[in-house]
Amino acid sequence: MDGFAAVDFGFAREVLQRGIAALYLVAFLSSLNQFRPLLGEHGLLPAPALLEWVGQKAERRRMLHPTLFSRIRYSDRRLVALCVAGIVVAAVLVVGIPQWGPPWGPMLCFLALWLGYMSIVSIGQTFYSFGWEMLLLEAGFLAAFLGSNDQPPPTVVIVLFWWLVFRLEFGAGMIKIRGGREWRDLTALMYHHETQPMPGPLSRQAHLLPRWFHRGEVVGNHFAQLVVPFFLFAPLLSLWVDGPVPQIVGAVAASIVILTQAWLVLTGNFAWLNWATMVIAFSVIGLPGVGAAEATPPTDAPWVLSGLPLFWVIITSAVGLLYVVVSAPAMRNLFARRQLMNASFNRWQLANAYGAFGTVTKERIEIVVEGSADEEGVEWREYEFRGKPGDVRRMPRQFAPYHLRLDWLMWFLPLGHSFDDWFTAFLVRLLEADAPTLALIRVDPFDGERPRWVRAVSYRYRFATRAEKRADGVIWVRSRRRVVLGPFGLR
Repeated sequence: MDGFAAVDFGFAREVLQRGIAALYLVAFLSSLNQFRPLLGEHGLLPAPALLEWVGQKAERRRMLHPTLFSRIRYSDRRLVALCVAGIVVAAVLVVGIPQWGPPWGPMLCFLALWLGYMSIVSIGQTFYSFGWEMLLLEAGFLAAFLGSNDQPPPTVVIVLFWWLVFRLEFGAGMIKIRGGREWRDLTALMYHHETQPMPGPLSRQAHLLPRWFHRGEVVGNHFAQLVVPFFLFAPLLSLWVDGPVPQIVGAVAASIVILTQAWLVLTGNFAWLNWATMVIAFSVIGLPGVGAAEATPPTDAPWVLSGLPLFWVIITSAVGLLYVVVSAPAMRNLFARRQLMNASFNRWQLANAYGAFGTVTKERIEIVVEGSADEEGVEWREYEFRGKPGDVRRMPRQFAPYHLRLDWLMWFLPLGHSFDDWFTAFLVRLLEADAPTLALIRVDPFDGERPRWVRAVSYRYRFATRAEKRADGVIWVRSRRRVVLGPFGLR
């Protein structure tokens, strides 16, 4: 590092800008495919109804995060236009075209992505209530100030990315230590691979590993999240200490974060959470001479500091000062007795608190939705979802970083004390054989025809042992519990 310029972090900037833009592309694509049936004009939780309710009183408007749809009336067509525009801008950034211009070029592009996606998240209600939504928003805001290829990245922005990784990892580690006993007695991962919201193709193999391996996983997790994050700031010592040691220490710490997140990618489907963490962790890896600026302004010019234009130093320094102010609640939260998980402390969702899986579910209960076409409700057929377990012979698929929002919320249903309004609306859409809703699931057992009845049945699922897999060819073993809702029919 060289004062205002992180001269050895050109490669890190390349990974950050292109990686974050790629995740925005996935996020806008997910919204393009799913927002309308979930939250559109005729969705399960219509966003126009929320906006109308918010608009009735000033104090309600302050409860809503900023959204373009508070100024422009929501319509499904405008939502589609916003998503398509977001995909185009993100794709251009992935290719790297704006990065070849002045620094305000990529800045405007990333700020457009940030504001555009915030406009969706703000009206997304429970379908957009995941921690990785605010993570992507914060990462996009910071990426706007990384600059362009003709100059080194600003030190202050690179350090702010380190602060983001620290909050991600250390916050998650503290949540676990303060959470369920299973994290302290090292048994959490004996259950997690099986009971996580959406298992992946390798989740069963991970679950069947020996108990000593799972205990080692927990120890490794605690080390990666409670010890390693402090070493992410080691490259700052290069401002006062000569030699490569500080950057090597930081790179090793970042590599540990990346490797642990890669294991989670292999064994689960956590949308873009793990992918975003890996991308952001690259901010700590400094490689001298790799990805360096192509053309650096003359350092003896009065409008240049450490190879950065003076106006850009002023802008990025202002961002740094802003973060000093807005980070205070997040810092207090990390060490608070009642630590908040995935919490935002300001309307712009900057300097948030992160964390996941403070407790681990020890038993997997699935809500299976069934329909019947006969008047007496004798024969029942199952609706198959794309990602969540259903057919016991079907191998779980890898969907991440794509986010299947309906499937994820289905996992939360057995954990609550009552069924949410969206689920009741979902059952009504199935009774109506609503085509956009049916497009969200994998198999409609009635091929577009209306069933007479629908109901929700709870099952206990567990991964099949190796012997059960050889004997019966099954991935899951399940046992029926009870009908938890219904039968319902349309009047």
